[in-house]
Amino acid sequence: MSSQSAAFKSLEDLRAACLDLPAGSDTAAAAVAKRQDTLTKPPGSLGRLETIAAWLGRWQGRDMPKLDNVKVFVFAGNHGVTAQGVSAYPSEVTVQMVANFAGGGAAINQLARIAGAALDVIPIDLDHPTGDFTIAPAMDEKAFLAAVSAGYDAVTKDLDLVCFGEMGIGNTTPAAAISTALFGGGAEKWTGRGTGVDDAGLQRKVVAIEAGLKRHTDSLSDPLKIAAALGGRELAAILGATLAARRNNVPVLLDGFVCTAAAAPLARLHPTGLAHTIAAHVSAEAGHRRLLEALGLPPLLDLGMRLGEGSGACLAVNIVRSALECHARMASFAEAGVSER
Repeated sequence: MSSQSAAFKSLEDLRAACLDLPAGSDTAAAAVAKRQDTLTKPPGSLGRLETIAAWLGRWQGRDMPKLDNVKVFVFAGNHGVTAQGVSAYPSEVTVQMVANFAGGGAAINQLARIAGAALDVIPIDLDHPTGDFTIAPAMDEKAFLAAVSAGYDAVTKDLDLVCFGEMGIGNTTPAAAISTALFGGGAEKWTGRGTGVDDAGLQRKVVAIEAGLKRHTDSLSDPLKIAAALGGRELAAILGATLAARRNNVPVLLDGFVCTAAAAPLARLHPTGLAHTIAAHVSAEAGHRRLLEALGLPPLLDLGMRLGEGSGACLAVNIVRSALECHARMASFAEAGVSER
């Protein structure tokens, strides 16, 4: 799919939207927390399930949140930097996996069904890979804004919760490049084996990222220019979708390393830019745990996963549903006739 959206006409339009973010409803969050204190359990004994319920309330603006309309978006894009030998798989696998999603044969199809979530796969210009960022920007401003807008337009106000996933052979290299540019520490700190490259492939990834950082020095002070120069269309779409979710009062479950890196520029532009998100899991990809720590996002799950596709985020939908069921259906001490402390 090639986006013709004009959601953002310029980087400055996009920047202005990233700086103008709703704060969520303190009133709804407080009402949820107050009800939690009346339920038949010691205060705080459900741990993060209680804070998840309050998080849902805050970002939905409801003292009784709902999960009637949950959707997983998988954005797909292709990457020119694969010319540097950074992936164990060829680029054509991106298109083949998009077809697999359509046929219902991927892990995310099964996990979305179990979680009661709709699945929307959005390929973005797969016939036109991004530029090889070691020698040119991955995207010029027009291509970057089109991809951001494709993600932004996908997230509508009627959604109760969204998960973002990605498919793009080679995309852990842009994710590591963005993480390095945003948080420093050198490419080796952020670079992992992705789809399973050997030692030589891992070194090629590090060299490519270092070359990209050197090539785009002039962009490294601006999170949006970093995302354009070093990222990919699916990463840009996830950035746009994360921004739209915030502005539409839709809470977000972030998936793995690529999704988190894609959304990270929003956190660098606004001090609470990712407050409406929860890290669904920490992946086995080397840089993800470090990135979550840098962003202050403790993960819900740690299952050694590194698939992408939104798989970890979709698993966490079940935890969020459990949190809501306890909040909505547990009896209060008064209702149950149970003595309080």
